[in-house]
Amino acid sequence: MSQAEHPDRLGERHDVTVEDVRQLMGASTPHFALQIRNRIARLIAPLTAGHPARVEGEAEIARLTALGYAGEQRGLAAEGGLDTLPSVGTGPASPDSTGS
Repeated sequence: MSQAEHPDRLGERHDVTVEDVRQLMGASTPHFALQIRNRIARLIAPLTAGHPARVEGEAEIARLTALGYAGEQRGLAAEGGLDTLPSVGTGPASPDSTGS
């Protein structure tokens, strides 16, 4: 994915809005989370602390960073006697993590 931005969004004549940040967020997936995070960081960089778009962008940057490194969680807890899948559990399966 290119790091290029829509020229109108980055121009000095454009006031960055929360909607601009949300358009970049879109339906983010682990595969593209870090690229989207970089685009949002670039968009909000000139904004002052407390600006609504910066606040929204910083929260989304934290979410995207976690998503990019941890991936997404899928599946259900294991049934009794089976190990929990790594994508569902936080570590090795234990009796407490099986959902019983």
